[in-house]
Amino acid sequence: MKLLVAYDKNTTTSAVLNKALEIAKIYNAHVYFVRTCSPSRDPREIQAMENRLTELGNDMFKKQGLEYESHVMVRGMAPGEDIVKFARKNDVDEIIIGVKKRSKIGKMVFGSTAQFIILEAHCPVLCVK
Repeated sequence: MKLLVAYDKNTTTSAVLNKALEIAKIYNAHVYFVRTCSPSRDPREIQAMENRLTELGNDMFKKQGLEYESHVMVRGMAPGEDIVKFARKNDVDEIIIGVKKRSKIGKMVFGSTAQFIILEAHCPVLCVK
Protein backbone atom coordinates (compact mmCIF):
# COMPACT_ATOMS: atom_id res chain seq x y z
CA MET A 1 0.00 0.00 0.00
CA LYS A 2 1.10 3.56 -0.75
CA LEU A 3 -0.02 6.53 1.35
CA LEU A 4 0.42 10.19 0.56
CA VAL A 5 0.48 12.43 3.62
CA ALA A 6 0.08 16.10 2.78
CA TYR A 7 1.92 18.20 5.36
CA ASP A 8 0.89 21.75 6.10
CA LYS A 9 2.16 23.45 9.23
CA ASN A 10 -1.11 25.36 9.51
CA THR A 11 -3.31 22.28 9.92
CA THR A 12 -3.69 19.92 12.83
CA THR A 13 -0.43 18.28 11.88
CA SER A 14 -0.03 15.99 14.87
CA ALA A 15 -3.49 14.50 14.28
CA VAL A 16 -2.70 13.99 10.59
CA LEU A 17 0.66 12.38 11.32
CA ASN A 18 -0.74 10.17 14.07
CA LYS A 19 -3.51 8.87 11.80
CA ALA A 20 -1.04 8.35 8.94
CA LEU A 21 1.29 6.42 11.24
CA GLU A 22 -1.59 4.27 12.49
CA ILE A 23 -2.65 3.34 8.94
CA ALA A 24 0.91 2.90 7.68
CA LYS A 25 1.69 0.46 10.49
CA ILE A 26 -1.44 -1.61 9.83
CA TYR A 27 -0.66 -1.99 6.12
CA ASN A 28 3.15 -1.71 6.28
CA ALA A 29 2.63 1.10 3.78
CA HIS A 30 5.16 3.12 1.86
CA VAL A 31 4.57 6.75 2.82
CA TYR A 32 5.01 9.75 0.55
CA PHE A 33 5.33 12.71 2.92
CA VAL A 34 4.79 15.84 0.84
CA ARG A 35 4.45 19.58 1.06
CA THR A 36 3.75 22.06 -1.69
CA CYS A 37 5.56 25.36 -2.03
CA SER A 38 5.53 28.38 -4.30
CA PRO A 39 8.57 28.80 -6.59
CA SER A 40 8.80 32.41 -5.40
CA ARG A 41 9.86 31.28 -1.91
CA ASP A 42 13.41 31.95 -0.81
CA PRO A 43 15.60 28.88 -1.52
CA ARG A 44 16.69 28.87 2.15
CA GLU A 45 13.04 28.55 3.21
CA ILE A 46 12.55 25.68 0.79
CA GLN A 47 15.64 23.95 2.18
CA ALA A 48 14.33 24.47 5.72
CA MET A 49 11.02 22.88 4.66
CA GLU A 50 12.87 19.90 3.19
CA ASN A 51 14.89 19.51 6.39
CA ARG A 52 11.75 19.71 8.52
CA LEU A 53 9.96 17.06 6.44
CA THR A 54 12.96 14.74 6.66
CA GLU A 55 13.19 15.27 10.42
CA LEU A 56 9.47 14.61 10.93
CA GLY A 57 9.56 11.61 8.59
CA ASN A 58 12.48 10.09 10.46
CA ASP A 59 10.75 10.65 13.81
CA MET A 60 7.34 9.40 12.72
CA PHE A 61 7.92 6.71 10.12
CA LYS A 62 11.54 5.57 9.98
CA LYS A 63 11.67 4.93 13.74
CA GLN A 64 8.71 2.57 13.26
CA GLY A 65 10.52 0.69 10.48
CA LEU A 66 8.33 2.15 7.74
CA GLU A 67 9.59 3.27 4.35
CA TYR A 68 8.93 6.89 3.49
CA GLU A 69 9.99 9.55 1.04
CA SER A 70 9.75 13.26 1.72
CA HIS A 71 9.11 15.71 -1.11
CA VAL A 72 8.79 19.49 -1.14
CA MET A 73 7.08 20.15 -4.45
CA VAL A 74 8.03 23.49 -5.99
CA ARG A 75 6.27 23.25 -9.32
CA GLY A 76 4.12 26.39 -9.45
CA MET A 77 0.79 24.57 -9.36
CA ALA A 78 -2.07 25.12 -6.95
CA PRO A 79 -1.49 22.92 -3.87
CA GLY A 80 -4.49 20.67 -4.50
CA GLU A 81 -3.57 20.16 -8.14
CA ASP A 82 0.04 19.38 -7.21
CA ILE A 83 -0.98 16.80 -4.59
CA VAL A 84 -3.49 15.07 -6.88
CA LYS A 85 -1.00 14.95 -9.76
CA PHE A 86 1.74 13.52 -7.51
CA ALA A 87 -0.66 10.91 -6.11
CA ARG A 88 -1.72 9.80 -9.60
CA LYS A 89 1.86 9.65 -10.89
CA ASN A 90 2.96 7.51 -7.94
CA ASP A 91 -0.12 5.27 -7.94
CA VAL A 92 -1.01 6.22 -4.35
CA ASP A 93 -3.74 4.14 -2.67
CA GLU A 94 -4.89 6.79 -0.18
CA ILE A 95 -4.28 10.47 0.51
CA ILE A 96 -4.35 11.80 4.07
CA ILE A 97 -4.89 15.52 4.56
CA GLY A 98 -5.67 17.90 7.39
CA VAL A 99 -8.69 20.14 7.15
CA LYS A 100 -9.45 23.48 8.75
CA LYS A 101 -12.83 24.69 9.78
CA ARG A 102 -13.78 27.59 7.52
CA SER A 103 -16.94 29.54 6.94
CA LYS A 104 -18.79 29.07 3.65
CA ILE A 105 -17.79 32.58 2.60
CA GLY A 106 -14.15 31.84 3.41
CA LYS A 107 -14.24 28.77 1.19
CA MET A 108 -15.92 30.67 -1.62
CA VAL A 109 -13.44 33.56 -1.51
CA PHE A 110 -10.22 31.65 -0.88
CA GLY A 111 -11.04 28.27 -2.41
CA SER A 112 -10.45 24.98 -0.72
CA THR A 113 -7.42 22.79 -1.32
CA ALA A 114 -9.08 19.95 0.57
CA GLN A 115 -12.22 20.22 -1.54
CA PHE A 116 -10.18 20.07 -4.74
CA ILE A 117 -8.26 17.02 -3.56
CA ILE A 118 -11.43 15.22 -2.47
CA LEU A 119 -13.18 15.86 -5.79
CA GLU A 120 -10.24 15.23 -8.12
CA ALA A 121 -8.22 12.43 -6.50
CA HIS A 122 -8.26 9.01 -8.14
CA CYS A 123 -8.14 7.30 -4.74
CA PRO A 124 -9.81 7.65 -1.33
CA VAL A 125 -8.98 10.77 0.68
CA LEU A 126 -8.97 10.70 4.47
CA CYS A 127 -9.59 14.12 6.03
CA VAL A 128 -8.32 14.59 9.57
CA LYS A 129 -9.59 17.46 11.69
